[in-house]
Amino acid sequence: MKDDLIIAGRSFSSRFIMGSGKFDPELIKACVEAGGAQIITLALRRANSKGGEFLKYIPKNVALLANTSGAKTAQQALQIALLARELGCGEMIKVELIGESKYLLPDNHESIKACELLAKNGFAPLVYMLPDLVAARAMVDAGAAAIMPLAAPIGSNLGLANKNLIEILIREINLPIIVDAGIGRPSQACAAMEMGCAAVMLNTAIATSSNVALMAGAFGKAIKAGREAYLARFGRVLESSGEASSPLSGFLE
Repeated sequence: MKDDLIIAGRSFSSRFIMGSGKFDPELIKACVEAGGAQIITLALRRANSKGGEFLKYIPKNVALLANTSGAKTAQQALQIALLARELGCGEMIKVELIGESKYLLPDNHESIKACELLAKNGFAPLVYMLPDLVAARAMVDAGAAAIMPLAAPIGSNLGLANKNLIEILIREINLPIIVDAGIGRPSQACAAMEMGCAAVMLNTAIATSSNVALMAGAFGKAIKAGREAYLARFGRVLESSGEASSPLSGFLE
């Protein structure tokens, strides 16, 4: 059964997205070859350093998702997106506006503004955000192509700390919901996919493991397993009230 991830009209067979925060050539290789990642995020300030060293390690068949890391305002995000377009990164752009430097939490309010500004300039914004239904609806109205709620703070490996709020977004927002940040174990990625998330973005959990190829492969399998479990239940939330697998009455009648 064909079950591609569709973002802004583009089709991907993998639901594993690689974040590029902790750059390492072996990490990229592991995520692409062992994990099956087809999208890798790209911070423009990294692409412009060391003669574009980062870019030469990205396989040609892997899509680059430029992000607005470093921007503080919607206008700065647009400037970065325009530069990314000139470099050939395409129309998909990850809106990443950090409003709180200690915990690296996104600024939902400014991200809504950025989303609207980017959409008006022909971009397809994928918006990193604190999971909040009201903000997510505003991002949809502003032209978002996907919503990327954080599961837990960036790099924390705490897992689905915001699970209940993300479930609300899955139920109420008719766009891909991509978990971004905080996933620390393959089992947590599997749980996110079982909930109905469209994809999972990963970086720290793989980059800090003792065997990046083995861990990338484990995450790739976990994401597929979670997606298959979700599809097998026709999108129903797996956690529900108890239901006996066999009758509880009539045994001795």
